[in-house]
Amino acid sequence: MIYLFHIIFYQPILNLVVWLYDIIPGNSLALAIIALTVIIKLILWPLSKKSIKAQKSLQDLQPKINDLKAKYKDNKEQMGKALISLYKENNVSPFSSCLPLIIQLPFLWAVFKVFRDGIANNLDQVYSFIRVPETINSFWLGADLSTPNTYLAILAGLAQFFQARMLMAKKPKIKNKGAKDENMAAIMSQQMTYFMPVITVFIGLTLPGGLTLYWFILTLLTILQQVLLFRNNPKDKDTEVEVVN
Repeated sequence: MIYLFHIIFYQPILNLVVWLYDIIPGNSLALAIIALTVIIKLILWPLSKKSIKAQKSLQDLQPKINDLKAKYKDNKEQMGKALISLYKENNVSPFSSCLPLIIQLPFLWAVFKVFRDGIANNLDQVYSFIRVPETINSFWLGADLSTPNTYLAILAGLAQFFQARMLMAKKPKIKNKGAKDENMAAIMSQQMTYFMPVITVFIGLTLPGGLTLYWFILTLLTILQQVLLFRNNPKDKDTEVEVVN
């Protein structure tokens, strides 16, 4: 299994980076990484498109889901039936956003291993028909992409934040004390919108700058994809929360 992963994913991505580094003028590793990100994003575009649409559909249904949870909070069986019925009526699967992401994981893991292991340390695995450069210049704008980069980590976190904000669910109205639980899911969703970017920054501070650059560009491309998918949709307006004592 490990051998197949190495042959099917790891080695092709390693060779693609080396090839891009060799043909791009200036022998810039940063430009090679950006080009690699664009290529992988285009390959996975249909899968990520399905995932984004599924996430958006689930977010749009969240107020109705919260209503059902509040209505049947004392009857778990009836709640399950009501949720299944709601998903069927809207042609949405709660797991539809997960499958495309799972399929993309081997690509993401291969990219992670390529940059973690160091490109210069694995030039012996380059295919015979690809020219092997004498050296790999990992410096970009005065920074070494083979070491952690604080600025790129922060940029990746900010990009993650804006991406999450685009998919954040509306806040359902709270009409009485008994209905306050309906708003908990929206509050948790909002908290995760801030929490995940912070985690991205902390993780980015421990990764090679080249990998963080890849993650940053990939997130920017995902934001662009979301804009293209939702540009015809009216902008959701925040719903005010009214609490009746």
